[in-house]
Amino acid sequence: MSKITPDIVASHGIKPEEYDRVLEIMGREPNITELGIFSVMWSEHCSYKSSKKWLKTLPTKAPWVICGPGENAGVIDIGDGQAAIFKMESHNHPSFIEPYQGAATGVGGILRDVFTMGARPIANMNALRFGEPGHPKTRHLVAGVVAGIGGYGNCVGVPTVGGETNFHASYNGNILVNAMTVGLADKERIFYSAAAGVGNPVVYVGSKTGRDGIHGATMASAEFSEDSEEKRPTVQVGDPFTEKLLIEACLELMATDAIIAIQDMGAAGLTSSSFEMASKGGLGIEMDLDAVPMREEGMTPYEIMLSESQERMLMVLKPGREDVARAVFEKWELDFAIVGRLTDSGRMVLRRHGEVVADLPIDPLAKASPEYDRPWVPSVKRPVVKAEDVPAIDPLAALRTLVRCPDLASRRWIWEQYDHMVMGDTVQRPGGDAAVVRIHGTRKGLAITTDCTPRYCLADPHEGGRQAVAEAYRNICAVGGRPLAVTDNLNFGNPEKPEIMGQIVEAIQGMGEACRTLDFPVVSGNVSLYNETNGKAILPTPAIGAVGIVADVARSMSLPFKAAGQTIILIGETKGWLGASLYLREVAGREDGAPPPVALHRERRAGELMQNLIADGTITACHDLSDGGLLVAVAEMAMASGIGARLDHAPPTMPAHAWWFGEDQGRYVVTCAASSAAAVLEAAQEADLAARMVGTTGGDDLSIDGAESIAVSELRQVHERWLPDYMGATEIVA
Repeated sequence: MSKITPDIVASHGIKPEEYDRVLEIMGREPNITELGIFSVMWSEHCSYKSSKKWLKTLPTKAPWVICGPGENAGVIDIGDGQAAIFKMESHNHPSFIEPYQGAATGVGGILRDVFTMGARPIANMNALRFGEPGHPKTRHLVAGVVAGIGGYGNCVGVPTVGGETNFHASYNGNILVNAMTVGLADKERIFYSAAAGVGNPVVYVGSKTGRDGIHGATMASAEFSEDSEEKRPTVQVGDPFTEKLLIEACLELMATDAIIAIQDMGAAGLTSSSFEMASKGGLGIEMDLDAVPMREEGMTPYEIMLSESQERMLMVLKPGREDVARAVFEKWELDFAIVGRLTDSGRMVLRRHGEVVADLPIDPLAKASPEYDRPWVPSVKRPVVKAEDVPAIDPLAALRTLVRCPDLASRRWIWEQYDHMVMGDTVQRPGGDAAVVRIHGTRKGLAITTDCTPRYCLADPHEGGRQAVAEAYRNICAVGGRPLAVTDNLNFGNPEKPEIMGQIVEAIQGMGEACRTLDFPVVSGNVSLYNETNGKAILPTPAIGAVGIVADVARSMSLPFKAAGQTIILIGETKGWLGASLYLREVAGREDGAPPPVALHRERRAGELMQNLIADGTITACHDLSDGGLLVAVAEMAMASGIGARLDHAPPTMPAHAWWFGEDQGRYVVTCAASSAAAVLEAAQEADLAARMVGTTGGDDLSIDGAESIAVSELRQVHERWLPDYMGATEIVA
């Protein structure tokens, strides 16, 4: 047996002081298999050692929360005996190294997190960040990631109903691929991962174990350097057809009384699944690695335990139910193997070829992973940008520039590669504020969104964290949903740098404030750190996924104008905030300034007003204001419908470019019949919200004050063409 040297310890991502703790726990030097197990269990990706101190401050409870963080996914009560189960997770590093398989297995992993708990997946979402379009790798990465998401999701038969995609130079060497799944379950039939019952069988089901993905969790917990391409063997390989069989087999077995506990094999594979199940149940496990189904010859205990081969699950069954379970999995042509038994030893004992190859205490390893209170410094506050210091150009010329810029151009090229209609319950397709998916056989639906504005988070992580939650809340309200709960994916750089740790702390604090004020608890999530290449970090990107309930999908709201002659009303206060805005970046060529502040109590009042106006049928279209401000929002409503609008001039108290393109928060644009305008304005006044009529729908053009105009068809063409032209270009275009 090779001796464990400091170099071997370091190559496993374990710091000297952490190795001292390993020696203390073991009472001896570990062997290589034991060291590998410590390395993945104590990796940042699996243990959250830099962030858990702060994650504990997030609000996680509400009367409708059935299960908060700590399980495979969060669970909320949506009435009528049903539960929604959902989570978002990252597959950032694998997707940069091998974009198709990295993105595909990200989708597969998050699907397993959801159906592990007894839910049938009904919708997928994603949040993608790529480098600048002119970077030589960006187009290849976009093509691979989109194909991977579509290839896996389409084959599994779960609709991908929405998401977001942004471009920025900070992601040139480290893209972000965050995947979210929402599932539906009977709230009395939720399955958990805590093992129970000494002597009960531990069962492996699904695909065979191979050598792919070994050290995937460790790789995801380290910065990239120039050798990132050499890490391709750490990327898992997915098979969506096997995943589909696994979903059906698990749900079929869950309809019986055979399962005591179940856990998917995600990051760290057989290691994390077995340790987490035993630790949660306060038990031990004896496992015979010879019984593990393998697809490659001569696999070592180290490789078996650390493999991240996909489409695999671990279960604890009731004694005597093994044959029932075996019959189900053999019917679906999946591997089924009894690989171990639960013990009362509190230890993980692994055997290979009859010999003990690892013997570790479970709780000290699973529960006592390092928890760091890392040094952090507050982010430097940026000065407020004054509108008069920002160049003003013709509003319609600026609008044309904005609707074709990489961050605002149509994502149709992306979502048309996803089957967003499979299962037949997608009510609102991608492109709106939030997706709406009908709960099959009912009038009820779920509203689902993913949101984050990384440039705000860089400018002020605290305000950016508040804004990400508030925008998710707004998007659900804009379709008529009642926001219920949040899942998050916190993507940041190296937490060992105080300025990066400061971004993490302040963003979480801002998120917590917003979630508490909006009664919008966090029920699941994921943290992805060390998103850096050669020491350069990504923009702080705390992506928020959110779910709300729509009482009647027939009354859900969409953003296209519905008819000519309707009144356009702006709800919410406008001060013309241009700091950290897209206008400032795309038109003025600047990336500076404080981001717009978020008034959370006003956000809540405005969201509740939207829900009421939609429920009583007063308004005919609704769109929240975000990137690009008022004129972009109106243009998006026009382009989605083909109906133009005549807008009134900007108020004389404010520069026109600040009025049209300021990104003040907490605002919506709605339309209504002219006869209902007074009622909308009165309802806003009663809610103590600013509101004013800003124009009328109609015609084929978008015009301001009856002066210059631009054809909606021309806007739509430049909006729709940027991405397909970029992806089809023979040369890289900036």
